[in-house]
Amino acid sequence: MAASSTMIDRHAVAVAASQISQYVRRTPLLRASDGDFSTKYSVTLKLELLQHAGSFKPRGAFNRLLTEPVPTAGVIAASGGNHGAAVAYAARSLGLMAEIFVPATTPAAKITRIASYGARVVTGGESYAEALAASRARQAETAALEVHAYDHDDVLAGQGTVGREFEQDAPDLTHILVATGGGGLIGGIAAWYAGSAAVISVEPEGCPALYDALRAGRPVDATVGGVAADSLGARRVGARMFPIAKRFVSAAVLVPDEAILAAQKLLWDRFRLLAEPGGATAVAALLSGRFQPPDGARVGVVVCGANADPAKMSG
Repeated sequence: MAASSTMIDRHAVAVAASQISQYVRRTPLLRASDGDFSTKYSVTLKLELLQHAGSFKPRGAFNRLLTEPVPTAGVIAASGGNHGAAVAYAARSLGLMAEIFVPATTPAAKITRIASYGARVVTGGESYAEALAASRARQAETAALEVHAYDHDDVLAGQGTVGREFEQDAPDLTHILVATGGGGLIGGIAAWYAGSAAVISVEPEGCPALYDALRAGRPVDATVGGVAADSLGARRVGARMFPIAKRFVSAAVLVPDEAILAAQKLLWDRFRLLAEPGGATAVAALLSGRFQPPDGARVGVVVCGANADPAKMSG
């Protein structure tokens, strides 16, 4: 059956929320004060960077592992860093073995975090695509359960629980800004809101996978580069999320690296939130002016990742 005819929906997200609730944190909100972002509209941050393993990704990982039988070989995944840490964390929590393939570009801090959860870490090429290919060759040998970083219904539904919590805790929001890489997070969130709020994709200019796909009408290969490539550098968006994005993502904007770094610094200086570049990318849409909401908008922003090097932050 074609992917477009079996999109996940609010029910799938609600089922995932029930299934993973004892394993993930319900992350808090932070309502910014007037002047924090120098905007004329209200801004509410969803602090998903406080999730286990430092990003939103344990939600999808747990939902996948709790939905499918896991063989004795355990689980396997390819990741630029955050997904690998999430899978490793989830596997350890459930008493499972994990093997994580990463590209050579993965920051050392993220490799250390993955290994700290007991997973075997393997460098599988120069890019995420090469690491994914290497992981699938290994999976064919071991029959371990693959946990794709974004292109699986169970993963999408798990990530969608971020949107479910956001709506429950801030039901007045009119626009939701979400950083996009392969599309698991925005796909799940857009499936939950289903048009009841405007979901806006924010990508680095160097990683325009969803932006390019929406312009082309289908997932296409995009460039991968820039300061957030380790977390948002998917070569193309997932086939499972793209029909959701076509229907429920209101707009896609691109932000320059300079705005991402400025957003990262602002989050630290004003809120003492240590966000990695990918985690700060949605905030960059506010600072750069690439997102221009209508008068009276009530804007929610998902701050989705914290796996940055604290030594690089100052002040």
